[in-house]
Amino acid sequence: MTTALPWPQSLWKTTAPEETPNPPLTQDREADVTVIGAGYTGLRAALALAEAGMRVIVLDAGDVGFGASGRTGGQVNPMLPFNAPATVEKIVGRQAFEKLAAQSLGSADEVFSLINTYQIECQARQNGWLRVHHSKAAQRKAKADIADWNAVGADMRVIDQDEVATLSGSRAYSTATLNPKGGAVHPLMFVRGLAAAGKARGVEVFGQTAVSAISRDGATWLTQTEGGKVRSDWVVVATNGYSDGLVKNLAKSIFPITPIQIATDPLPDDVIGDILPQGHTISDSRRVIMYARREPDNRMVYGGHGEPDGKGGMKGFDWLMKDAVRVFPQLEGVRWTHKWGGNIAVTEDHLPHLHEPQAGLIVGLGYNGRGVAMSNVMGRVMAERILGAAPKDLPFPVTKVAGIPLRNLKVMGMKHVIRWMKFLDYLETR
Repeated sequence: MTTALPWPQSLWKTTAPEETPNPPLTQDREADVTVIGAGYTGLRAALALAEAGMRVIVLDAGDVGFGASGRTGGQVNPMLPFNAPATVEKIVGRQAFEKLAAQSLGSADEVFSLINTYQIECQARQNGWLRVHHSKAAQRKAKADIADWNAVGADMRVIDQDEVATLSGSRAYSTATLNPKGGAVHPLMFVRGLAAAGKARGVEVFGQTAVSAISRDGATWLTQTEGGKVRSDWVVVATNGYSDGLVKNLAKSIFPITPIQIATDPLPDDVIGDILPQGHTISDSRRVIMYARREPDNRMVYGGHGEPDGKGGMKGFDWLMKDAVRVFPQLEGVRWTHKWGGNIAVTEDHLPHLHEPQAGLIVGLGYNGRGVAMSNVMGRVMAERILGAAPKDLPFPVTKVAGIPLRNLKVMGMKHVIRWMKFLDYLETR
């Protein structure tokens, strides 16, 4: 089964209130800061900068939330993915690790505090996150990682099969990591709420305004679009999984991965009654993960990894439907009415990247599946840098933009790697 991007039957697009599109840029303008990308990262930076009194213009080739921010799974999960604490420390060093760990572990709280501060209506709930273990090896690794993360401020614990079943409604897993800080939002409503908060404080947002070039012009930057140029002291590049050639090597520094999702219409209580009854989100520890959530109106949302079909669309939806029934047999026979996806950015070291290629040009991207929480942290941090924070005081190390070695070959072979990982997951899950 395939479907075309970008908005094929998206639940978030369907259920968000109608909103007037932002107009395109039609004349030359001046600002203190130009932000490229109207997603979580760019809009969070714009909001912080506007509150500090700066004139901010945001440009997007689509509109607010057109990229991954409006199509994500909407899970607000703290904790850096993939890497154990010792690995992160080895990559960034002890001092940077302590800052990065603190920001990561507090990232979900920061998002929900932000939502409360600006009274953003986005179906926000912070009921906890279950990361279920698909094998004995995954369980052992989780226990070791939990001990290390708890030592630096996390509050996680392993729960047994009975508690997993009570909290999730599934008996497919014998143990899970329970993180009480996790939660969920309606992602498109959240990103639009960030835009509204920014606009109320003077941020100007222009949609359907693709940026063709950025260049230094004396002491300022020129951001070129079809409708006009924006002159500013700073440029924030917040394009994440949709990064292109605007910044040299930026697109080559990430793998653009496309998670896909499926969703039902509201389900009757006798079907969905015991699935995630307390509102937890859920994901698993497989190499090719699943993630799921129950909506306030009793819809189910189930996500995983998509694969390009070679025709401009995505495939993998059939696998999601089968896997959903494996985890939740209660969903046997339900009708999945929505199917969609959007690009995220995965870095080779699985850490967010903050770059400052030239004076006045700053880039943040690479959230590796933790985008709702960590992108908002990144946006705030980039604003702090623009407002005068020294690079050494930031929680993200400022690094050079560097292409991934043999990236094109790795991208070409990715579908085969994913299939192999699925096979290994299958063997271990059995």
